[in-house]
Amino acid sequence: MSETRSDPAGAAEPAPDIVPSLDFSPNLARWLLAQRISLAFTSYQTGRLLLMGVGPDGRIAFSKQNYTRAMGLHYAEGRLHLASAAQIWRLENILDPGQYANRAYDGVFVPRVGHTTGYVDAHDLAVDGEGRVIFVNTRFSCLATLDPRQSFRPIWKPWFVSGLYPEDRCHLNGLAMVDGVPRYVTAVSRADEMEGWRAAPGEGGVLIDVQEDRVVADDLSTPHSPRVHDGMIWLLDSGRGFLVRIDPATGAGEDVAFCPGFGRGMAIHNNHAVIALSQARHGDFGELQLQRELDSRGLRPWCGIIVVELGSGRVIEHLRIESGFTELFDVAVLPGLRNPMSVGVGTEEFLRNVRFNPEFGPLNPG
Repeated sequence: MSETRSDPAGAAEPAPDIVPSLDFSPNLARWLLAQRISLAFTSYQTGRLLLMGVGPDGRIAFSKQNYTRAMGLHYAEGRLHLASAAQIWRLENILDPGQYANRAYDGVFVPRVGHTTGYVDAHDLAVDGEGRVIFVNTRFSCLATLDPRQSFRPIWKPWFVSGLYPEDRCHLNGLAMVDGVPRYVTAVSRADEMEGWRAAPGEGGVLIDVQEDRVVADDLSTPHSPRVHDGMIWLLDSGRGFLVRIDPATGAGEDVAFCPGFGRGMAIHNNHAVIALSQARHGDFGELQLQRELDSRGLRPWCGIIVVELGSGRVIEHLRIESGFTELFDVAVLPGLRNPMSVGVGTEEFLRNVRFNPEFGPLNPG
């Protein structure tokens, strides 16, 4: 399939292909088949949405399309939401159960709606119980939803942020939903000035209970990707390099697994955490504890995906991207799909893909 690069307004121009060098665990394909899942993940530096499944030949298969600054993902019931540089996209799986495209793909995700927000640096996103898209508006330090006329509609901000300004004050980034409503968020600091979080990114990270306006934990290091599972909060304490389990009542935390890269993006499925890892932007992680942990283990950071068994903390599967990509942002599990593909904005498939229900409805419904 051809690739295109989507600009914030949805226009597309040709982009060079990236052919990464990959290393993955021998049982990764069998694990995906046993779990009856495939994966979606994003890379914002290269502007890619990637879908990974198992092809008809039993091997790992990929589909990739271009979305400028592709970041947060959310999947549910055949619908994939994606945050990009200036839009939040809704992609729909146009295949019915049992249908296949090109005798290989059991899911085809087509972009149906691109809601233009402008540059808000949207990070994590989710869909609430009323079907509203909720996203972390990092640039304006708030949680927000989509609005038909405005760029966004704010719905919550941390009490320590004095106003909504395009200044990325505390680097609000992660969102966890509970019972269809926003419940927990992560921020790198409690700063209230332009990019104040950059002063000490490895210290003062917080996990916040949105419903109670309460700090659950305040001793984190650049935390990301909070998720609620089995009554506990799981998040990536990225500056230290650990998957952490936190008691929501007491804030007490416990290290579960070491991540050999900067963890940012996590999905939990069937008592497993699927975690996206990135290399350092400038060669190493500087003063972050993650760098010291890597040095003590004799490791170099890498970009890719690891699968952690939550009960034991063991890394049981991995996908390592050895060239072509240096960072990943988010990852989503696609249950029930073995080998999905996506259609890119402005591609030939995008222009020619027209589907409709041939049955005529009443001229005057109701």
